[in-house]
Amino acid sequence: MAGLNARIGKAAATGLLAGTVGGAALLVGEILAAKARRYAKPTMGLALRTSMGRISAPPLRLVLLGDSAAIGVGVEWLSETVGGHLARLLAEGSAEVGERHVLLSSVGVAGSRSSDLATQVARALLGERPDVAVVLIGAHDATSLRSPEESAAQLGTAVRRLREAGVRVVVGTCPDLGALRAIAPPLRQIAGVLGRRMAKAQAKTVTAAGGAVVHLGDETGAVFRADAGTLCYDGFHPSADGYRVWAHALYPAVVKAAMTPAG
Repeated sequence: MAGLNARIGKAAATGLLAGTVGGAALLVGEILAAKARRYAKPTMGLALRTSMGRISAPPLRLVLLGDSAAIGVGVEWLSETVGGHLARLLAEGSAEVGERHVLLSSVGVAGSRSSDLATQVARALLGERPDVAVVLIGAHDATSLRSPEESAAQLGTAVRRLREAGVRVVVGTCPDLGALRAIAPPLRQIAGVLGRRMAKAQAKTVTAAGGAVVHLGDETGAVFRADAGTLCYDGFHPSADGYRVWAHALYPAVVKAAMTPAG
């Protein structure tokens, strides 16, 4: 019996080792495959600087900061970006805020991490001060295995600088990375965990810095998981429908920010 137990234990240990090595090899293969995919690039025509709404309506300066989401990588037309959708909704107005003449711009850069926000904030504050800033960041921090606390602290510093300049700030936290079809399971599930950790750290820091938080993963993740059409051809960046979903999730907080006195 002792010999049998020893053989079973040895077989189990061998199986565990083989499974671990095999699992590691699978993850490495998936990482290499994800890196080799053809991803959408920024469209040169997307300067993301425009105005929408009646010129006679009260002006609202809206600026986007962050990564590829802030400039609409994955779509061809400015109207299909998060900023474009938000500008249209704000220009059309609502019972709370009325019509607005929205002056839209973006200082976002594809591939940005939270450490890049300091430069973007400086650019956003050049010239006339924005009324509302929307920050979309965190996906590249999470997928490059940056510390959630460190990345969140850098985001918090950016939010604090904007608030000190009198800008109202809305942050869309790291989206649901578990919905990305560019990444195969089980790496996709790991990315989802990393994204949730990043979003949790971001929310805490942004609130402390005086910004408003929109939990994009919680509010829109189920839609992205259920509908492949919310992602563009690369399975990583949102499509026009995906950006529209994000814009509608952000809109209530942006309206509230627009109604809040500066300072």
